[in-house]
Amino acid sequence: MKSLFKPVIAQERIVVEESATVPGDKEAAIPDNKEADSTKERPVSPEGDDDSINKDAQTGVQNIEAITKVWTKRDLYLAYFLIWLVYFVDSIQQGMGSLLTPYVTSAFQEHSLTATTNVAANIIGGVSKLALAKILDVWGRPQGYLLTMCFMVLGLVLMAACNNVQTYAAAQIFYWVGYNGVSYATTVFIADTSALKNRGLVLAYVSSPYIATVWITGPLAESVLTTVGWRWGFGIFAIVTPVVCLPLYFLFAYNQRKAEKQGILVRQKSGRTVFQSIKHYFWEFDIVCLILLSAGFTLFLLPFSIYSYQKYGWRDPLTISFIVVGIVLLGVAVAWEKYYAPVQYMPWELLKDRTVLGACVLAAVLFVEYYIWTAYFTSFLQVVLRTTVWQTGYISNIYSLGSCFFSIPVGLAIRRTGRFKWVALYFGVPVTILAIGLLIQFRHEGTNLGWIIFVEIIYAFAGGACVICEQVAIMAAAAHQQVAVVVAVEGMFSSVGGGIGGTVAGAIWTGIFPRKLMEYLPAESKGDFAAIYGDLTKQISYPVGSATHQAIVMAYDDALKNMFIAATTITVLGLAGVIAWRDIKIKEFKQVKGTVI
Repeated sequence: MKSLFKPVIAQERIVVEESATVPGDKEAAIPDNKEADSTKERPVSPEGDDDSINKDAQTGVQNIEAITKVWTKRDLYLAYFLIWLVYFVDSIQQGMGSLLTPYVTSAFQEHSLTATTNVAANIIGGVSKLALAKILDVWGRPQGYLLTMCFMVLGLVLMAACNNVQTYAAAQIFYWVGYNGVSYATTVFIADTSALKNRGLVLAYVSSPYIATVWITGPLAESVLTTVGWRWGFGIFAIVTPVVCLPLYFLFAYNQRKAEKQGILVRQKSGRTVFQSIKHYFWEFDIVCLILLSAGFTLFLLPFSIYSYQKYGWRDPLTISFIVVGIVLLGVAVAWEKYYAPVQYMPWELLKDRTVLGACVLAAVLFVEYYIWTAYFTSFLQVVLRTTVWQTGYISNIYSLGSCFFSIPVGLAIRRTGRFKWVALYFGVPVTILAIGLLIQFRHEGTNLGWIIFVEIIYAFAGGACVICEQVAIMAAAAHQQVAVVVAVEGMFSSVGGGIGGTVAGAIWTGIFPRKLMEYLPAESKGDFAAIYGDLTKQISYPVGSATHQAIVMAYDDALKNMFIAATTITVLGLAGVIAWRDIKIKEFKQVKGTVI
């Protein structure tokens, strides 16, 4: 680690022009577009070059600035090791969980709901990030991190104990709120403790556990399924997760206490009663808008995945009411934000910056396309190409391996050149479009597995480049005090994009697969239609070459064709988002204070 990074101890300097924005100017974090386009430089930080704590910043920002002033290099390196360890364990759990999900839904004869289980979880997990951003800024980074870890553990416990798909889907909400929250909180830690020019490289470093865990998740999932069962697959990590996550919390809490003892950070009493505090934070976090957005998106998107289960399909009263109520709630949320909210939930001023908005568009597009084409990809590998669970795990985790591996040279390139837009514009997004497009051709039975692996590899390299560039872009467009908010907005776009992607995948699957399966099944197997449609193990059980197996394969072929086409088409929008970015030069810009990387 020492060979990659040099600790920066508040000695960076930049030249400040006399016309630079003064501290407190609202437009400091949103530079004038004409000036930005002509200079292509990152605007001056409103916090200035001095190393003093920004007294105008919110409590959470002041706390982290105090922590970075008092902690040692040893604590800094230890924090990054602990963050790496958190990512290591979480990546194993997430990778194994994605392989177990089809077996969980199949256990309740509901395999077709595999994509649907994550829709509400992605929506609520994404929308809640803005509330978490306020928790990190108002209460503090360690407190927000601890809260989301508890949600993740609760989700794992509920998944292990679920008795139906509905409970599993509810557990997914708690898990993904927690998982996204922990990932988000650690990303904010990284933004707080790394120089902007090193940010891409540091983000690549903390994602590097995926390079190792890609070899673990497949065999682990297969071992769990053949021994203790999928319930203990989640139960084990309900125990391991807090053991791994808590040391990072204690490290930050210890250094915050150290800053208080040294007088650098002074706690101030709010003077509010318990009831007054509850009321204050209710409006501060805009819980009304959080509920309206979460319910609105979820109710609007769910019918696209479950309409085929209703008696009258799209004409069913439940389907129609979900869509109508969802649209109404989203409209009410907009009206509430514009006319009634004491504290606005969405940072509309930041979204007016084209770099912030473009990065959010790319983030959303990447998640939409990913959740569309991967929703039933592991099932396709096992049913059509006849891979084992551990082989499926290896193939489906190529993205994690390749993207994290390639993000390291991408981070080095950004550090060396001080620019990031060119990587996404000329390599990341175009190659992503190419890779998904190739899957349209390679979805057929008999395709050499090498072609699937080749596509996964180039998709992974392109994805790694896109993610690093998109994260650096949105952080570069904001001052330190706004980093938590812009990262939350990017996370919200990502998660909502994932929810939309899962919805589209579920709609395509339930609209095409059962109809084509019934059409292709031989007469002797039509009586088993419900079992075949609802159970992955039943689909795999038919021998290769049998009429029933061929019918299943042909139904997969038709459904996946539409999924791959949809994913390829939507990814083109990512190019528009990248083109909108300003070509910001980040090499000499100082955004953070104290002992940082």
